[in-house]
Amino acid sequence: MEKNRKLNIIRFYPKGYILIFFITLFSCSPIKYVAEDDFLLDRYRIKIDEGRIKKEELRNYVRQKPNKRILGFRFHLGMYNLSRKNKEKGLSSWLRTIGEEPVIYDGFMTQKTKEQLKSYLDNKGYYNSEVTDTVFFKRRRARVFYKIKAREPYLVRKIDFESEDSNLESIVLADTANSLINVGDIFDIDVLQEERKRIENDLKNKGFYFINKDYILFEADSSASNKDVALKLKIKTQKKQLDNKFVSIPYQKYKVRNVYVFTNFDQKIALQQKEKYYDDIDTVFHNGIFYISKGEDKLSKKIIEQSNFIESQNFYSIKDINKTYKHLNSLRLFKIINIHFSDVKSENDTAKYGLLDCHIQLTKYYLQSYTVELQGTNSSGNIGAGGSFLYQHRSLFGGAEITDFRINGSIETIDEKSIGGNDYTTEFGTNITVNIPKFILPVFKAKRFSKKFSPKTQISAGYNFQDRIDYQRSIANLSYGYAWDGNKYLKHLIKLVELNAVGVNAQQSFRNYIDSTYLKSSYENHLISVSNYSLIFNNQNIKKNRDFYFFRMNAEISGNILSAVSELTRATKVDGTYEIIGIPFSQYFKTDFDFRYYDIVDSHSSVVYRFFLGAGFPYGNSEALPFEKMYFSGGANSIRAWNVRTLGPGSYSGGSRTRFPNQSGDIKIEGNLEYRFKLFWLLEGAFFIDVGNVWSLRTDDFTGGLFRRNKFYKELAVGSGAGLRFDFSFFIFRLDLGVKLRDPALDEGQRWIIGNRKLNWQEDFTLNIGIGYPF
Repeated sequence: MEKNRKLNIIRFYPKGYILIFFITLFSCSPIKYVAEDDFLLDRYRIKIDEGRIKKEELRNYVRQKPNKRILGFRFHLGMYNLSRKNKEKGLSSWLRTIGEEPVIYDGFMTQKTKEQLKSYLDNKGYYNSEVTDTVFFKRRRARVFYKIKAREPYLVRKIDFESEDSNLESIVLADTANSLINVGDIFDIDVLQEERKRIENDLKNKGFYFINKDYILFEADSSASNKDVALKLKIKTQKKQLDNKFVSIPYQKYKVRNVYVFTNFDQKIALQQKEKYYDDIDTVFHNGIFYISKGEDKLSKKIIEQSNFIESQNFYSIKDINKTYKHLNSLRLFKIINIHFSDVKSENDTAKYGLLDCHIQLTKYYLQSYTVELQGTNSSGNIGAGGSFLYQHRSLFGGAEITDFRINGSIETIDEKSIGGNDYTTEFGTNITVNIPKFILPVFKAKRFSKKFSPKTQISAGYNFQDRIDYQRSIANLSYGYAWDGNKYLKHLIKLVELNAVGVNAQQSFRNYIDSTYLKSSYENHLISVSNYSLIFNNQNIKKNRDFYFFRMNAEISGNILSAVSELTRATKVDGTYEIIGIPFSQYFKTDFDFRYYDIVDSHSSVVYRFFLGAGFPYGNSEALPFEKMYFSGGANSIRAWNVRTLGPGSYSGGSRTRFPNQSGDIKIEGNLEYRFKLFWLLEGAFFIDVGNVWSLRTDDFTGGLFRRNKFYKELAVGSGAGLRFDFSFFIFRLDLGVKLRDPALDEGQRWIIGNRKLNWQEDFTLNIGIGYPF
């Protein structure tokens, strides 16, 4: 009976074997490999009764943590427990390798955790705190509870200053407004360490090359009765042995004497040849910099000058060094950048300033490279193959101009019952992009601006040809614009001009089909003259595993200049629109916002929240947005339960107006939530839920597709699903299986699928293939 039941599951559910696997995985006892006298560490909790203590930081000091969980399930422990006892080879060995063995409760580790938590609280000023633990044992499982009574912290009562070097006293005291420590603050050892580092950096930025935080100390005098601390900041001088005794050496400010830039330094050969490596070098002096090279180097000296902030006769500064590193890295020309200084010994011991020579050693990437990519495609359920060839030159004209030339093509089969059999679509394109690390005319020539904001001029040209079932379309484009950094987290992009010439050759039957709709203008020959601006905010720190935000705003306007010229020249309208060289041009305004929040749960899991809102408004010379500028929903980076361009607009249910999906609109609202977690090897997993749709703003040619303020929220599609990602470091291959939960194309009251009907594998499930994360 049980055997027949299992077979019925497999027949009913196409992926029945997977279902059985997970049933087995999660039903397996978590204490399978726990000895009789041991206890599985099930959970731990930290409770704080009071005090300004961050629980997230306290978790870092817990010495023993339970097995990892994914949505409450011990997936890794379950994989380990699937292995057979006494089997050391084959599948069992592999399951133990990718799984995680049970964490056995250890009382000694609990005691060490208490000590670590107490030490942390002491460092944060809570010297009277108390840490206790309680352990509950039940069914061979242990749960540990840590309770913290923080009590009142010690506060800073006063701050005194003492320096063995009188030259530093006035400098440090003048900067107390930026101090991280103030009277009345909690006495925090970590803040004291940060203050020492801050003072060290401030003095180094003012030329004190040999200052070190080891000579910057705090002395604390505490009062147990008042729970306060009197601090004394002390700066000691360096000691030097003279005549068998140590004498204090005052700190000296240093200036840069010479700057040497080795433009084609080879670190590997230099280590092998040592001093001999420097025998055969060329040296050229230009604008205050000595340029050193092995043989001829065509790299533009202006690019180095634009990226270098370390100048002769300036005081030594850490800030200038960091900015030089940042700007040289932004050129994407050097794989190794090494900056170091040498002390120039002076015979005059009474010199006011010391002297340093700066050495900048630059090791380049290979200037030329090419990449060949082959990939499978899955657009709207149609399987195909594609490929591309990319050639890159990192300094085409000797000025770090990164030039990318790409050729790509693809073919997809179309299983179209309405045309009586199989057909296919093809696409071919080529594009060349040049990134120049400075502003080119007609704007922005200022050298100070270039050094501060790392500007780039971006020029691109391309051509794309598409052969669809219903039409052929060619697009030629040319763009010219700029990109520059605003501050640490901001980036600006502006395209002064982007020209697109679109030619469409549609079948007559297709034209007859769309002739009475606003889609007609989207499938005619047209010109698009665009100017756009983008603002990007991203506070991600790749060196730290912490939460971060991403925000992008785009604003785009098209056709105003051409329209103004047409009106000034009193051009004649053809069929109600102005034309340029016999081709109508588009006129519209479009803007959108993309906001994301990345919540880093722990070292192996995160939650990503995303919200997108965009709208385009055709006017003047256009009745509709150009097809390539319309919003669409569905696909690998959108609502993943639908194929691309098969959702909406609104509650429209008539399917595609063409034999190739093209459902699109003027406004788009979308929200996504994705839980990501590491599994094993290269494999990562994800669960997601997507909500959104597109709508038309001016016409209801798609019945139910018009945006209405009192109705749009009823037309939101909801999809969910799970995904697998293969992280190969240099790229991520992604598979996402989406399932429809709410379909706005269905009648009201029937739109929630679960509860109204059974899920259908062919209609309600969609497999998406993608490269990289969806957002």
